[in-house]
Amino acid sequence: MEGVIAVFIPIIMIVVTGLIFVTYFYYRSRERQMLIEKGLSAEEIKQFFQKQKDYFILTKIGIICIFFGIGLGLGFLSGDEAAREIWMAPSIFVFTGIGFVIANLVGNKMRKQFRLDD
Repeated sequence: MEGVIAVFIPIIMIVVTGLIFVTYFYYRSRERQMLIEKGLSAEEIKQFFQKQKDYFILTKIGIICIFFGIGLGLGFLSGDEAAREIWMAPSIFVFTGIGFVIANLVGNKMRKQFRLDD
């Protein structure tokens, strides 16, 4: 039985990855079709997509990774094996969530500091 499951794991992984890509490209093209149907010119569509750029994405990703690492480290340091099984996942989720919140706050502060809000 384990052999059958082991065969399906890569197949399912490839199918799910393919579905994610197909969904991404479908919704991206659908968004552009809706903008064209609204009657926007090529210059207005270009300007619409330029407004969605996030100039501080690397800073945000760095903050999130740091907090993920802190959560992972605290999970590993949580005692013996039984305690580690209990506290590993919650510490990762909690600290990653805190990282997302702080990354958002820092990004908003930097956006205001550099006057990137329109």
